[in-house]
Amino acid sequence: MSTAIPAPRLSTEVRATGLLALPLVLGHVSTGLISFVDNVIAGHHGTQTLAAVTIGTALLWLPMLIPIGTLISLTASVSQLHGAGREREIGPLFRQALWLALGLGLIMFTFLTVVPPLLPAFGIAPDIVPGATAFLHAVRWGGPALTLYFCMRYLSEGMHWTLPTMLLGFGGLLVLAPLGYVLCYGKLGFPELGAEGLGIASATMMWLQALCFAGYLWRTRRFAHLELFSHFELPRWRAIWDLLRTGLPIGITVLMEGGLFIVTALLIGRLGATEAAAHQIAINVAQLCFMIPMGVAEATTVRVGYAVGSNDGHGVRRAANAGLVIILATQTLSALTLLFGHDAIVGVYTADHAVAALASTLLLYAAAFQFPDGIQVLSAGALRGLKDTRVPMFIAMFSYWGLGMPLGAGLGLGLGMGPQGMWLGLILGLTAAAILMAWRLRVSSRRVGNDLVATV
Repeated sequence: MSTAIPAPRLSTEVRATGLLALPLVLGHVSTGLISFVDNVIAGHHGTQTLAAVTIGTALLWLPMLIPIGTLISLTASVSQLHGAGREREIGPLFRQALWLALGLGLIMFTFLTVVPPLLPAFGIAPDIVPGATAFLHAVRWGGPALTLYFCMRYLSEGMHWTLPTMLLGFGGLLVLAPLGYVLCYGKLGFPELGAEGLGIASATMMWLQALCFAGYLWRTRRFAHLELFSHFELPRWRAIWDLLRTGLPIGITVLMEGGLFIVTALLIGRLGATEAAAHQIAINVAQLCFMIPMGVAEATTVRVGYAVGSNDGHGVRRAANAGLVIILATQTLSALTLLFGHDAIVGVYTADHAVAALASTLLLYAAAFQFPDGIQVLSAGALRGLKDTRVPMFIAMFSYWGLGMPLGAGLGLGLGMGPQGMWLGLILGLTAAAILMAWRLRVSSRRVGNDLVATV
């Protein structure tokens, strides 16, 4: 990425990206806190409940990653149309994206229905299977709501309006925390449902968030000119295919990275409840840290896309560099927090000494991958703004599954290093992705930027 940019202009872009990213970061933190709430409630309910939620959450996110990644292409498309002054095209695009989101949500529901009976075949410890199955059977009902919610959210973010992401994210927590506690522990006359209760609470929260976002988009004056719900439209397969052509490689890229973490959790689940619970605590903390660069990356997608739509070649490179400046600062803070506060953080999750000791060690590994994780997600976000999605998909495949997973499985299971060996694989995969994604961004941003400058 080029750094030959006047300091005042870069500073202005850093401020603009930071202001756009802040609600996104807080919204993502609220999403991460959903798992935090589930894990704290489950962890204090019992190690078996926490282990069941660990496996259930992993299998929930596995089918969720492709829809989330695929639909995020809407952000780049909307921001480019917004930058080009072609806002009349946004409403029809959004209505087709809703059909795509609904279809993806139904696929997700189907996946969560057929997978639980296969858990024993995956080698999941027998004492974890009943709770994980109950969690998945409950939370699957929220799948369509979740994909519709993300579709509406990406529309709003593409229009540079990120406040609803934050407000609805924290609003969801206000539903999940008390409802999850009541259903898990059997308070207020309800039966004690354990992991199943947390699944029911999560699905309820997903539907409330989706309905509230739809109501907001229907009533707000901010988007009235887009005529988002002005009339009903049947699916137009060509428009949906255009969305898939750009978005599916993004979905696969997200799946490659997220799948690395999910399969790691499933493999560690074969080692026993203590290892699974410790891994879940550590990975939940790492995911909370990841919410910050993810929000910055999404803001960078919007800024880069807007620059492309505005034919601002210099703005493309400036937006990418502004994101990098912010990422370096945030990842330094995250790494230091994990390095010096790992014991205190784990103490919030569990009183089980064996689980706490292992989880605390794993957080040191998480500190080691903060910088590569931040750089790879920022680079991928900027590339999405350029609609450069195919090459990043292959980079993700190679980094995470050609390098990271084989090493992690070999060290963790083959050589008996356990969770620590699996986490070394995570570090290698993320480091390779960071190097290759940054290289691709450097090449792509220069090419697109020069092309746009030449057309002015």
